[in-house]
Amino acid sequence: MLTIGTRGSPLALAQAHETRERLLAAHPGLREPEIAIRIIRTTGDRIQDRSLAEAGGKGLFTKEIEEALLDGSIDLAVHSMKDMPTRLPAGLAIVAYLPREDVRDVLLATRPTTLAGLPQGATVGTASLRRKAFLLARRPDLSVVTFRGNVQTRLRKLEEGDVAATFLALAGLHRLKIAPAGMHVLSVGDMLPAVAQGAIGIECRESDRRVRDFLAPLDDADTRLRVEAERMLLDILDGSCRTPIAALAELDGDRLHLRAAIARPDGSDLMETERHGSRADGISMGRDAGAELKGRIGPDFFTV
Repeated sequence: MLTIGTRGSPLALAQAHETRERLLAAHPGLREPEIAIRIIRTTGDRIQDRSLAEAGGKGLFTKEIEEALLDGSIDLAVHSMKDMPTRLPAGLAIVAYLPREDVRDVLLATRPTTLAGLPQGATVGTASLRRKAFLLARRPDLSVVTFRGNVQTRLRKLEEGDVAATFLALAGLHRLKIAPAGMHVLSVGDMLPAVAQGAIGIECRESDRRVRDFLAPLDDADTRLRVEAERMLLDILDGSCRTPIAALAELDGDRLHLRAAIARPDGSDLMETERHGSRADGISMGRDAGAELKGRIGPDFFTV
């Protein structure tokens, strides 16, 4: 009946299985064997020796999966939305967002500590330009090295002493049901999250009414509103894995609070802004905040 396309990492598979479980719950007539999960290895999975910024950006985790959607070999794709480019190939759409998980980052160190407690000059591993830039803005004494791999790989490298500390998304740890010893959950004030962090999006062919009907009950309206506000800001800033950008939209009843920040890759300059408005204003708030930040940075802002 349905074929789900996904990357093959344990986290990606956990997200695909969650999607299948939600489909089965929403459509009692469906049986588990009628929803297949197909693993698709992406360019981003194959490249492990350098950062995504060097290799080509976010689309490295989606290209092959979206090609499978377009040629009809899968019916829907499950994505971590923080990995998704802001502009999708013609004919494809994100038609459902699952309820958003915790957006915060986690600091993991060989000896449990806080950002301020990391030893002077310690080596920290991350493949995220955002985490690198925001860390160096607070702790320019630290040495930051590229640290690729899935959650389990990075935990193993940390245990083996390759680095003194690293970061993971709390959402991924929750979905994998992992709670590493001594992890320190960072407040969003300490480390503003990536755009759409903690959100799962489900993509399908825009014209495929059958699949859209299956997915309609899964769409979480609050998650959609928050993520679309953040992604509009990212789109205005032409954001990619090459640009250290963070944003978080939060709802309080009918009120929306959007925080955003952009930094030089070396952390030497960090600019922040925020917006308050109604939930109906999310996209316009993202557009306005993005335009403000874009106007404040010069053409050479990311060359450092």
